[in-house]
Amino acid sequence: MATSSKSALSFIFITLLIDVMGWGLIIPVMADLIVHLKKIPVNEASTYGAVLLSVFAVTQFIFAPVIGNLSDRYGRRPVLLFSLLGFGIDYIILAIAPTYGWLFVGRVIAGITGASFTTATAYIADISTDETSRAKNFGLIGAAFGLGFVLGPALGGLLATWGMRAPFYAAAILCLLNCLYGYFFLPESLKKENRRPFEWKRANPFGSLKFLTSHPEIGGLALSFFLIYLGGQSVQGNWNFFTQYRFGWSEGMIGASLAVVGVLVGAVQGGLTRVVNPKIGNEKSIYLGLSLYTLGLVLFAFASTSWMMFAFLIPYCLGGICGPSLQAVISGHVPPSQQGELQGALTSLMSLTTIFGPLLMNGTFNYFTSSKAPFHFPGIHFLIGAFCMLLSVIITWRILSREKKHPELAKAFTGSQEAAKTPIH
Repeated sequence: MATSSKSALSFIFITLLIDVMGWGLIIPVMADLIVHLKKIPVNEASTYGAVLLSVFAVTQFIFAPVIGNLSDRYGRRPVLLFSLLGFGIDYIILAIAPTYGWLFVGRVIAGITGASFTTATAYIADISTDETSRAKNFGLIGAAFGLGFVLGPALGGLLATWGMRAPFYAAAILCLLNCLYGYFFLPESLKKENRRPFEWKRANPFGSLKFLTSHPEIGGLALSFFLIYLGGQSVQGNWNFFTQYRFGWSEGMIGASLAVVGVLVGAVQGGLTRVVNPKIGNEKSIYLGLSLYTLGLVLFAFASTSWMMFAFLIPYCLGGICGPSLQAVISGHVPPSQQGELQGALTSLMSLTTIFGPLLMNGTFNYFTSSKAPFHFPGIHFLIGAFCMLLSVIITWRILSREKKHPELAKAFTGSQEAAKTPIH
């Protein structure tokens, strides 16, 4: 199907929007579901929630490189549709789960097929012509996530009034409709001349991480990428548990707060990034964004009332300008034939943060809200996240400073990768 880049971006934006809405729908009720099934307090339930996130991440870590490499061989479209179908099945299982153990089954299925983000980023890399356009187009992913988190959690909080299972059924319907929509309207983005053979060696999850470390600039920036997502788990993996425990928030309040996050993220990724990045460049965007992330997390840690959490979302969400810029810089180091492999490897890194991040952040939260802790500090995990962001700033500055002094290193790396690719005709 012949289509312009603008039309293709519209297709992938709508696909991601509906996909994210499905996940956003269930966040406000997930804590209550675990409390209901395990019959425990919400601060203890946070550890069980972390385990569910981790089991999803383990399976995604193993299978994301396989999915990424399959998309390099057969194209982005069939892989993306398979992923969306898997998520639909996952939500159906979560909706009917009679015990906590059944939640594991759904999360494993979602982890195996959960390559929508990997394939979407590779799709956008396919149709982006240069590093600046990549940053702008990657920003649309954040905008889709932001808008999805406006509509999804708000609708999830509303549906929760009909019962805690209702949002899961709604999420399943959205994902399956998304799959149907993609089947009829989503065009293929990867040209046949840019495809390459599938290789199990490259599909090895640890092999994909080795791909990132094959050049110092890629490896260092990938570590910075890892730390950003690890620090982000202090918010993403524990927001509903923390706010319910600390401020007594209801499902509706959690949904409202996440809707605010969605508005802010959508404004940053869909608007601010596309204005700020061309003016100040990728490097300054990265530094500014990471500094705002750090500030927001420190403020969260010491918030004492509900309104503070809403106010402090502003600097935290403004930090989102760093993500597309860092991803654009990393993506600019590899040729078109390996974008799927790169994005699969980056998704594996994200999965690693979701394996260890929630266990670290939620476990710390649970410990420092228990009688065993030397002092009571529910927000301590936010300080851990802030420390991760500071480390990311330092690492990124050192890598990019070295690259500016020796630009031939990055050029030589990209050239050697381009020469090594094997196109399929």
